Amino acid sequence: MNYELIQPNEELRACARRQLDGVWGKMAFTYFVYFLIYLPYNIISALNSISEWIPGIPSYFGGLNALLTIAVMVISGPFALGFAGYFLKRIRGEEIEIKNIFDGFENFFSSFLVMFFIGLFTALWSLLLLIPGIIKAYGYSMAYYIMHDDPGIKPLEAIKQSQIMMKGYKWKLFALQFSFIGWTLLCLLTLGVGFLWLNPYFNLSMANFYENLKINRKNASENMLLKDKETQMGQIF
Repeated sequence: MNYELIQPNEELRACARRQLDGVWGKMAFTYFVYFLIYLPYNIISALNSISEWIPGIPSYFGGLNALLTIAVMVISGPFALGFAGYFLKRIRGEEIEIKNIFDGFENFFSSFLVMFFIGLFTALWSLLLLIPGIIKAYGYSMAYYIMHDDPGIKPLEAIKQSQIMMKGYKWKLFALQFSFIGWTLLCLLTLGVGFLWLNPYFNLSMANFYENLKINRKNASENMLLKDKETQMGQIF
């Protein structure tokens, strides 16, 4: 696919389907492993909810649920970074392994801070109205891809670069994500099992979206610099 031009969402999805050839089952299994990691938290959270809402059943799970909730908050950032790299590797033709989703833990503190700041800023914007919070969340959505490509970048700088990259493209990303609504409803009919196959398709589309914006933005910057140099040379002569 020609990433130098901004591609329609249909082409981004089509490219994701091509990239799934031969690895769809492998990626689905990766998400199954990820599901197993979060399974204890999901079970305890469900049991805690049942004990709170059904009269007569004492709650034994409140404290454990609180601890697991903190643990999930701590590891969500590194996993988000790991998955960003996992899908970028695939669209760039590199080999992928299940262990790649743990790569984000090599940059644990920065990836955690990105998640923390995104959650904080989104919550603060949402205090005004729900819509500004959603818009800002889309602005922050490329931060982990940016951090994967530049591991040394500061968390706030990754968020800032994401906002710059997403300027003018938030609606395009919303439309891309919304186009999966039909598949999402079908997955619900499978009691969630279908998400093991939908998540790779969805996230490869997201990775293609990022790659498209990144390369297009890079080429636009290079062309602008070239024009500036030509203008300067013209002024000299």
